Amino acid sequence: MDSFITPSIHYSITPFLHSFAPSHIYPLLGLLAGYLLVMLANPVRLALRDGFRSIARYERIWLTFALLGFAYFVFQFVAFSSVPRPSEIDFAEIISIANWNWSPLSDVWREVPLPTIESVAGIFDNATTTYPLSALAAVLFIVNWRGLHRTFCRALFKLYRWWSIPIYFVFLVSTLAALLKPLVYWRLPNWNNEVSTAHLLKISASIDALSFIFEYLAGVYIQVYLITVCLAWIKGLSFREGALFAFAMRRFSYVLEWAGIVVVVSMLVLRLPMLLAYFINVPNVLDYLPLQRVFISGFILAFCSVQVSLVLHNETLREAFRAHRQLLRRDFRRLAWFCLICGLNFFLILVVDAMVRSAIADRTAAMIVWKSIFVFLRALVTGWLLASWVVLFRQCESGRIAQENWIRY
Repeated sequence: MDSFITPSIHYSITPFLHSFAPSHIYPLLGLLAGYLLVMLANPVRLALRDGFRSIARYERIWLTFALLGFAYFVFQFVAFSSVPRPSEIDFAEIISIANWNWSPLSDVWREVPLPTIESVAGIFDNATTTYPLSALAAVLFIVNWRGLHRTFCRALFKLYRWWSIPIYFVFLVSTLAALLKPLVYWRLPNWNNEVSTAHLLKISASIDALSFIFEYLAGVYIQVYLITVCLAWIKGLSFREGALFAFAMRRFSYVLEWAGIVVVVSMLVLRLPMLLAYFINVPNVLDYLPLQRVFISGFILAFCSVQVSLVLHNETLREAFRAHRQLLRRDFRRLAWFCLICGLNFFLILVVDAMVRSAIADRTAAMIVWKSIFVFLRALVTGWLLASWVVLFRQCESGRIAQENWIRY
């Protein structure tokens, strides 16, 4: 029997081994050595180390990103791909990795810089998409799960007084839109027989624009919650889960003013042109709008510490801007290094993803396996960098620690 197996194994792995000839291995070893040198010799390495320790203690930091990312992957696969029957899935195509058509880096790198910039900006704002689980979050918010709806209303009124009424109204409308969004996309093919396609596109685009507000703010709340978990690890505190959810909601109310500015900028720069394209003729409006997305990411990076400052210090937006200017003057070098480290790690995993997806092509089983692996890899990197950012901010903010207010009311 061995005489039949050995030749097949030999011929199946020969191309794979040939692809890792010395001419290919040496550049990879040089890349790995350079990566290790940068990671071990940068001025923020202690914060990166403590970030790893934080996610090792509280796995929910990266598992939250994994859950949201996996849900979005399943939605994309079901909505935009044909789901194969179990009999059509061929797992042998995963084993035949040596026969995949591997593209050189020069063919795939152009699609990586924009997602890399957005991923780095997400560390300081909203690091993950919440759709389609945002619909479930909308249900939980409306039914006052763990008292979060009541806590949110009380926090709004205490901070913004009568301005809390229009703020709550906008938030409630976007919540209802987030509930309707999955229903609209589910029933869209059936409604196409009763209503014209143009009207359906206008309706769905309007609901999508409104639901974006809730989806974004839900992501910001999740980020605020994870920042408070990291803060609990830094301080060595224990907590009850329900109390931490409520605490994060109160801190979220302080972040809401800054998040509202980001929403307005995103709506004006990105969402509104795409929405108007369904009603009037707007030239040069593309689905991905690269320049607008770069502008929004740059805007967030320019004020990178505002969000975490509002979460940790219970301060006004003006005070957060003032603290951000002081932080830039005092620790710009460390902030720049941290952004560089974030960009390097996201760039590497996104390049690997682009190369693997290009090599997989139309192999459905291999694509499912790889995207599942990539979702968890990206979640791990994102959780690690978010925790490292909280640690680094606390290190830079040593002079302001005494000013922190745990609960103002």
